[in-house]
Amino acid sequence: MARARRNFGLFHCSVLVALFLSLFGAVAARAEESFGKERLAIVTGDGKRHEFSAELALTPQQRAQGLMNRRSMAPDQGMLFSFGETRTVLMWMKNTYLPLDMLFIDKSGDIKTIKENAEPLSEAIISSKVPVAYVLELNAGTVRTLAIQPGDRIDSPLIQNAGP
Repeated sequence: MARARRNFGLFHCSVLVALFLSLFGAVAARAEESFGKERLAIVTGDGKRHEFSAELALTPQQRAQGLMNRRSMAPDQGMLFSFGETRTVLMWMKNTYLPLDMLFIDKSGDIKTIKENAEPLSEAIISSKVPVAYVLELNAGTVRTLAIQPGDRIDSPLIQNAGP
């Protein structure tokens, strides 16, 4: 009988440890990255400045999370991804509920290519098509509404402080 109680107690202890580890893992998997912010502007060819507050995705973990799992974003908000190098960038919309416009930006702040209205939750690869150092994600429709196009510039402390 004592042996049965000991085995029963060990079983419950094992179950509790397994439950704790699974819950801890679920919480850790849901841990959200925190992002710094900066004010930036898009300067169009006709000299108009459009101001935004952008969250900064600087680390691999922040870039991987991006705007995933968000259900809304204010019209004057966005996310600026910095890749720390100039290269062809590949993005996707996995677990991203917001339709987005993506501006692919070179190291000097010039917009090189644009993807408008990226489809929410899609795993299709979205390529910058040319080497870039940054991507700015905005709510879908912003590019059309503000008449943003390749050749326009991003005036950003992050980009200006990165230098040539």
